[in-house]
Amino acid sequence: MPPKMNHRDRQILQIALPSIVSNITVPLLGMIDVAIVGHMGSAAYIGAVAVGSMIFNLVYWLFGFLRMGTSGTTSQALGRRDFAEITHLLVRSISISFGIAFGLIICQAPLKWLMFWLISPTADVIPFASTYFNIVIWGAPAMLGLYSLMGWYIGMQNTRIPMLISIMQNVVNILSSLSLVYVFGMKMEGVALGTLIAQYSGFILAIVLLLRYYRRMLKAQYLRGPIFQKSQMLKFFQINRDIFLRTLCLVAVNLFFTAAGARNGAIILSTNAVMMQLYLFFSYFMDGFAYAGEALCGRMYGARNREGFSETLRRLFRWATAVTMIFSAVYIVASLPIVEILTNEPEVISTAHTFISWVWLLPISGALAFIWDGVFIGITATRGMLVSSFISSLLFFIVYIALSSYLGNHALWLAQIIYLLSRGIIQSFWFKNLIYHTYRF
Repeated sequence: MPPKMNHRDRQILQIALPSIVSNITVPLLGMIDVAIVGHMGSAAYIGAVAVGSMIFNLVYWLFGFLRMGTSGTTSQALGRRDFAEITHLLVRSISISFGIAFGLIICQAPLKWLMFWLISPTADVIPFASTYFNIVIWGAPAMLGLYSLMGWYIGMQNTRIPMLISIMQNVVNILSSLSLVYVFGMKMEGVALGTLIAQYSGFILAIVLLLRYYRRMLKAQYLRGPIFQKSQMLKFFQINRDIFLRTLCLVAVNLFFTAAGARNGAIILSTNAVMMQLYLFFSYFMDGFAYAGEALCGRMYGARNREGFSETLRRLFRWATAVTMIFSAVYIVASLPIVEILTNEPEVISTAHTFISWVWLLPISGALAFIWDGVFIGITATRGMLVSSFISSLLFFIVYIALSSYLGNHALWLAQIIYLLSRGIIQSFWFKNLIYHTYRF
């Protein structure tokens, strides 16, 4: 914890805390659906929601560049006080997100086939998962549009609106899904429609709040200069290309981590999944400070304020150190009791005793990468993110392949720790040697 709160700390917390609340509410959308279908009388319903949620999480994760690319460029434009470019960035990003979303809808049949082939759900799950997919795919414009809007709000140093949207989406999802299932007698269709209604409700609220708080600026700046200028579009796609390829590296590692665990049997697969929940919970907090890095470092870079940038960076790492120490201490003391809360399966709990010490290393291994990701997005140094993710992914696969026959599941966790740690180390080197002394402040 920083020894004394100053203005920069308050700026960081004003952005980080609402983001943390938003992150914690995100998993609730899937958990609510699972809780409802869990009382429908068949395990196939639970499997269908799990498969459907996995498909859309994977697809939308690949297009996360719509949020990240928008937040960095917007925060820089805000630092320059370039309100015309701020407006144009929003229009560009939403236009591209709609184009991608309509492409997904048009290609939904081959997309569903591909995803079912990758995930290989059982025969009893496929019909229900197909129903879920056929309905929720129509939420793509709302979800990808929200990515653009959320990134823009973060770039504008405003994370309260994304927090309100996330909370409202969960409330709407609960009410609509429960009503459709228990009042109107629907099954999987009701759960899927409830998710769809929540997605569009969030998008509509984001637009309403945009007009409520930013209408005057948008109206004044909309016609100032060309919106789809060639040089700006090329820059947008270059930034987002690096983020997209970096996301592919992350997806490859995460999918392989799950698949490698599955090859060791259902108990190892379940144990790994439960233990990774502790890392995900840590990530919800660290992402909040990464968002603060996107917004504040991007703004300082746009304003060419090297002193403010350096101070913000120092304060971000102090907060990251404090959060990492807290989580590490909690996990060393209470990781096994937390696992017992997450599952009551005796074999999973017993197996977790063998591997739980790896969880103790997750916070300190991953902390650097979270903060650097936020900083690199803010200053649009996306090539460093791509290079670090690519090299770290190679190290992950090399370590696992070399040691798996000797160490088994321990090799998988060792590879994961090295992957997380190397991302942060490479980004530190990249920033010190290729960014800080060469970027124009």
